[in-house]
Amino acid sequence: MYDHILIPVDGSDESTAAARRGLALARDFDATAEAVHVVDQRARRLTRTDRESGHLREHGESVLADIESLAADIGHPVTTELLEGKPSVQIDEYARETDAGLIVLGRQGMTGLGKRLLGGVTEQVLHRTALPVLVVSGAEETGTTGFDYSRILVTTDGSANAETATRHGAAVADCYDATVHVLNVVDIQAAGGAFNAGGLNETFIERLEENGRDAVAATADELKRTAPDVSVETAVERTTSLDGVATGIREYVSDRDIDLVVIASHGRSNLKRQLLGSVTSQLLRTADVPVLVTPR
Repeated sequence: MYDHILIPVDGSDESTAAARRGLALARDFDATAEAVHVVDQRARRLTRTDRESGHLREHGESVLADIESLAADIGHPVTTELLEGKPSVQIDEYARETDAGLIVLGRQGMTGLGKRLLGGVTEQVLHRTALPVLVVSGAEETGTTGFDYSRILVTTDGSANAETATRHGAAVADCYDATVHVLNVVDIQAAGGAFNAGGLNETFIERLEENGRDAVAATADELKRTAPDVSVETAVERTTSLDGVATGIREYVSDRDIDLVVIASHGRSNLKRQLLGSVTSQLLRTADVPVLVTPR
């Protein structure tokens, strides 16, 4: 599935962690890997001399050289490219030009702020691209060259958008001989607000859970057709948190020691004008494990 993996880097710790993951994935999928650094056009406009402009390019070349060294440690070749322009635009266009099958990014880059949803570039790439994006949550131990993906979580709300996550979850699980957990979270607070301000009766909650069981069963069936050797477990969980479904997913990740979450960029109830679905955006902001976001 992933024949060519694109790894944008900016020299930050999270970017390097994402590069390590991306290179290891390329090695394990026998895919080509390419690292790119984009000299931001805004920074370029602030330079006053050719020497200052040259320093920006030198920094980018240094960042890419570090990734080449990392690739040598991991044991997989990488090509590099230095680009210039608006980072999210350049990354998206270059990914399409090179027929990338996956983009791997750090959650926050050099300009990312701790309280923000994501680093600005990562958020914009997720909004623009029609490709799956693996978002790596934080810096990891130096020297790590192999990663455990033995427990993969695929979330579903029964929508067509959620179904796009299934084949990606199956591909990763098949590569790593993983167990796939399929999860539907019943958001009691959201359902109560929409249908019964005075509280929900148990019959209605059971109906929601039945819909959830249908959704996870359909996803499990598709997983078994796509990757028949992969072990599948299903679950429907309730959450009463005001933070909704994302909290239910995080709790499941923690309780089951999940290594990777696969989720659609938008779910059933998300409006087209949203940059990301609300569940996906909340999960990306707070997850402690990598999240593979699949496009609409």
